[in-house]
Amino acid sequence: MRILAVDDSATMRRIIRNQLKQVGMDEVDEAQNGREALTMLGRARYDLLITDWNMPEMCGLDLVTEVRKTDALKSLPILMVTTISAKEDIVTALKAGVNSYVVKPFDAGTLQAKIAQLSAVK
Repeated sequence: MRILAVDDSATMRRIIRNQLKQVGMDEVDEAQNGREALTMLGRARYDLLITDWNMPEMCGLDLVTEVRKTDALKSLPILMVTTISAKEDIVTALKAGVNSYVVKPFDAGTLQAKIAQLSAVK
């Protein structure tokens, strides 16, 4: 499974990469904002997009909206990982096209479970 992890924090990207590696997923590319992620999504095929919400240049919600407008990416599973935990914000993300949502901090087991749910739906 090839995964694109998008977060403006290099530390958070490293945490996500390490947790994915713990559960046997080591094909992980990284982007530091939504704009960079869109470029990467246009150049390579990914099986999963993991994105933060709050980022400079292009936030995760705008990234999700752009991905869902792109025919080639419409069915790409998207997992949002963020500190934003208000119910109305989660609903906003889901309406924008996020398939699942994890509130930071999280552990490798939680990440693996969410990915397994997304893979089962796909």
